[in-house]
Formats: sequence, structure tokens, C-alpha cells
Amino acid sequence: MKRWWRSHSVRVRLTLWYLAAMVVILAMYAAVVFVFVSRNASETLNSRLRGDFQWASAMVEQTPEGGITWYEDINEEESFWLQVWSPDGELLYQNSEAIRSALEGSRELALRGTEEIAVLDHPVAPVRVLTQRGTIGGTAVVIQVGRSELTMQEGLAQIALILALGLPLAVALAGLGGYTLARRALLPIERMTERAQTITAERLSDRLPVENPDDEMGRLAKVFNETLGRLEASFEQMRRFTSDVSHQLRTPLTSIRSVGEVGLRDHRDEPAYRGIIGSMLEEADRLASLVDRLLTLSRAETRQARLTPEDLDAGELAADVAGHLEVLAEEQSQSIGVERVGMPHAFADRFVVRQALINLVDNAIKFTPAGGQIRIRVAEASDHVLIDVIDSGKGIDSSARDHIFDRFYRAADSGTTGAGLGLSIAKGAVEAAGGSLTLMASGPGGSTFRIMLPRATKPIRRAV
Repeated sequence: MKRWWRSHSVRVRLTLWYLAAMVVILAMYAAVVFVFVSRNASETLNSRLRGDFQWASAMVEQTPEGGITWYEDINEEESFWLQVWSPDGELLYQNSEAIRSALEGSRELALRGTEEIAVLDHPVAPVRVLTQRGTIGGTAVVIQVGRSELTMQEGLAQIALILALGLPLAVALAGLGGYTLARRALLPIERMTERAQTITAERLSDRLPVENPDDEMGRLAKVFNETLGRLEASFEQMRRFTSDVSHQLRTPLTSIRSVGEVGLRDHRDEPAYRGIIGSMLEEADRLASLVDRLLTLSRAETRQARLTPEDLDAGELAADVAGHLEVLAEEQSQSIGVERVGMPHAFADRFVVRQALINLVDNAIKFTPAGGQIRIRVAEASDHVLIDVIDSGKGIDSSARDHIFDRFYRAADSGTTGAGLGLSIAKGAVEAAGGSLTLMASGPGGSTFRIMLPRATKPIRRAV
């Protein structure tokens, strides 16, 4: 059954669900209507019986001889069953209708003498009888009036037939309408499906049609389009990454091959061969460094790096990085200073943050002219720790600011060599540690990069 159900389209399943709901609702509605009408008809018949009793009581009279008479002048269509009994069960009078339709059990009702409405069997249809005490000419009697339930049953049977015939027709019309509504409601999905089937890796720029952006189908199409946009960007980034990696790996490999070929052309002395081998090892180290950086970047972006968050003294870390790169800055006639505001403690992986900060300071040294200054400023801000790397270079061109964190990106006027991975690795490392890296400002006076890390809840005070 489950397999059969799943083999049908959503449109058919929605229609079947709709039909099932309509069958239940209409059946309940028909049952309620039938019960209401039957009760109303029963109450109407009882009311007519009470009216018949009042009429019979007024029309029944005692003759001078002591007998009972009744002016039977009503229409045959309005005739009802009438009997008059004495309290001890003697039949005093019955009209023509009672003579034609003798009812078993009427005497027992008269002997009880209680006011009640009872249903007595009859070959044609049950008869409803009202028994009640009364007086005629001062004599106590028991008057019985009755009416057949035939008319009521025929009316109820007609109503039941109408409901029974109308229910399938209503369900059929509801099913047709439900199928049409389901088809119209799912038409945007069919159009999106047809368009999605035409989208391939070469056509990721195509988008699904959005007929109404405010309804559920429109929002679904917008989500798919956003996903396609991310996929397109990922594919483009992957193609660019593959191209850049191929170019970056080809350069040292070509150099190694060229140096080796030159070394094999002629017989050389030992110092010459040592120089050739040294050049090849230098290119091999460059290649290994590039591969290590790519692995670091990949692990950071895929969150595969194993991190050990700890209470981290941001000021101490900044001083350590400044001391580590101080020699490199002195070669460029530059100075590195650390500014510490308060006692900022972050909660992050020390190794990852240190590597990111080293990349930032190294990048600042590259783009700061001789005699320039690099500052590392550490401070606290609400629930974050801020580490700013400020240089005194010429700044970053406005057209390059949106791409400085892209892998292998190097500005055309940078005038430096390198793989263009420093800032990408720094950003990936900081984000892997739960923080963020942004370019806060850049201009003729220099650039400011900011690392924002989560603050440690209870900084550890180290004894001096």
C-alpha cells in the first residue's frame, strides 16, 4: 500500500487526500442533517398528537343515553386514530380510523392511564399513540389519539435518498475541483523542475523562474536561486583556484627542471654542482612551503584543523609575534611596536591565532616602505578582544579591497613577490578559531587589519 501510494504524483496524492477529507466531512454533514431532520419530524408528529388530543377532548361528548359520540367531520387526509376508554379498560368509543387500524397494546396503555406517547406496531407502518386521562360530562375517561409514522418515514426516506445520491456527486465535483486546484498550485513547481533540468555545470548562471516572490513557491524558487548562486561562485572559485595552483606549482617545478637541465649539459666542478643543487633545493623549499600553505588554508576553510581553545593573553601573544618578526623588520629599516590597553584575554587556539597574526605582520612588513612603522594594538571591547595590525604603507587601492582575502590574489601595483596566500590563510585561521578578520581602514597613511576574538570569561592572572 505504501509503495502504491508513493508511486503516484504529488498532485494525485493531494487530490486523494482532499477527496478523503471531503468524504468524511460530507458524510458527517449528511449524518448531522439526517439526525436533525428526523428529530424535527418526530417532534412535529408529537406536537400534532398533542393538538389532536386537545381537539378530540373538545369534540367528544356524552349522549343522553350515557354513551360517547364525536363529530367526525375532519378531512380524510387529516384524520387521526381515536379511542376512548373507561378507567377500568372498557372501550367506550373508537372512530372509523381506529376501527380500520386495530392496534395491539392500546388497552394496556389505557389501563396504565399515564400520560405518555408510545409507538405501536402496525402492518403498514408504526403508529404513534398519545394516551391521557380526561373527563366527558363529569365522567373520567382515558382518551387515546394516534397518527401513523408512514408519512414521516417516507419523508425521511426521501431525504436519505437525496443525501445518498448527492454525496457521490458532491465528492466527484470536489475531486475534480481539488485536482484542478492541485494542478494549478503545483504548476510553478513543474516549471521550476523543467528549468532545473536544463541547468548544468556550464549553465550555472541560469535561474529558476519566480512568479510570485511573496508566496511559498516564490520563496522556494528564491532559495534555490541563492543556492545556484553559491554553487556558481564555488565553481568559479574552484576553477580559479585550480588555475592559480597550477600556475604557482608550475613555476618552481619549471625552475627545478631548468636548473637541472643546465647542470647536465657540461661537466662542472664541485662548487658549481653545489650551487645548482642549492638552487634546486631552494625551489623545492618554495614548493613545499606553497603546499603547506594550501593545506593550512584548506583545513581552516573545511574546519578540519584540530583546535584547542584556551585562555589566551592577547598582549603577550602580540609581543611574542613582534619579537619573532623584529629581525625581518630591521632588515627593512622598520620598527614594530605593541600597544596594550588593559588586560585583554581571549578564548581561542594559541597556535592558530599566532599563525594568523604572523601572516598579518609579515604582510604589513612587505607593504611598508623603509623607515616605516608597524604597530600591534591590543584592546578589549564588550565580549570581544581586538587585535589591530597597523602599518604606515601607501594603503590598498579601492579596487583591490574586495579581493585582498582571495587566495592567490596580488594587486597589480603591489611590487612584491609571493603566492598571495598570506591574508587568505590568516582569515581562514581566525575564523576557524571562532573570530573574524576584517580590513578596518586603508589610505595613504597606511592600513589597519582587525582580528576580533571571543573574550575569555575569567581571565587568568599570571604571577610575575
